Amino acid sequence: MNLSEVNWDFNAAGSWPLPIKIATIVLVSILVAGAGFYYITLDQLATLEQYEIEETNLKKTFERKQRKAVNLPDYREQLKQIEASLGEMIKQMPTKAEVANLLIDISQTGLASGLEFRLFKPSSPIRKDFYSELPIKINVIGKYEEIGLFVSGLASLPRIVTVHDVSITPKGGLMSMDATIKTYNEEAVAVKKNKKGRRR
Repeated sequence: MNLSEVNWDFNAAGSWPLPIKIATIVLVSILVAGAGFYYITLDQLATLEQYEIEETNLKKTFERKQRKAVNLPDYREQLKQIEASLGEMIKQMPTKAEVANLLIDISQTGLASGLEFRLFKPSSPIRKDFYSELPIKINVIGKYEEIGLFVSGLASLPRIVTVHDVSITPKGGLMSMDATIKTYNEEAVAVKKNKKGRRR
């Protein structure tokens, strides 16, 4: 077959030799398939990949929520315990009327332990999210074991009392302790609850 004798006009393709017809059909088919893959299938593959990523994320979210749902009874039980503990702590917070008596109790606890007070200075209440903090700066002089008895006595008081910023230094055969004693006022909790009640 002499290719120079073939009429390459596309309108005369019917007169082309059979091998050329087959080669042309194969070439056109490849071009059409390539164009279809480029313009259609590539976009579909990209969309499929996005769906696969979304499916993976949804599965992870479902598994995470399923674990929470399975543990929901335990979470509710823990919440009840936390609420009960919070209720007990609130009961241990002094009201404003009880603060004066608590200050006397703290002072008497120190004196009963054998300590000498050099400083006993209640500060202004500090408002927190749902309670008020009542700090008291103290300086006491006494033996080491007397200081230990004092701190232990504070922990035994019926109201919540905590000790912060403790600094103990020797002083003439005795020990000097600077600290901040804090108690907490329940009335801030009551106020916040009342505000929530009004919003409802």
